[in-house]
Amino acid sequence: MAKNNAIQIGITEKQRLEITNGLSQLLADTYTLYLTTHNFHWNVTGPQFNTLHTMFMAQYTELWNAVDPIAERIRSLGFFAPGSYAQFAKLTSLPDVPAKPPKATSMVETLVKGHEKVAATARRIFELADKANDQPTADLLTQRMDIHEKTAWMLRSLLES
Repeated sequence: MAKNNAIQIGITEKQRLEITNGLSQLLADTYTLYLTTHNFHWNVTGPQFNTLHTMFMAQYTELWNAVDPIAERIRSLGFFAPGSYAQFAKLTSLPDVPAKPPKATSMVETLVKGHEKVAATARRIFELADKANDQPTADLLTQRMDIHEKTAWMLRSLLES
């Protein structure tokens, strides 16, 4: 058995590190958006309560299920995944959950912006993965962009009068 444990998957260490740094931000963005969505699920009020409560539950469940594949891709590339609130706070591009729950319409607006930012993060990392010929990461990112863009569209639809 060889003692050399270096990762030899056809992607340089520098490329793997750049991709991992991006995936770490995507992980932090996803977790932050998950927490915000779950908070809104608990605290939504008003005439759209049932619709939003149910929609937010489906959305936070999807986000929760997305966290593990992102972290496992980081591990597959040979690095440790961030996993603390302190790390996520440093890495995320999203604001923290509001201390006082906003009105339902503001919740929807916040989530639209959040999903759009996460899609933009994934799109930025996609360029790195594509350049490195890293198809597994590119596939993961394509799926995330699709989900976040569709979710943003559905939430925006609620804001039309």
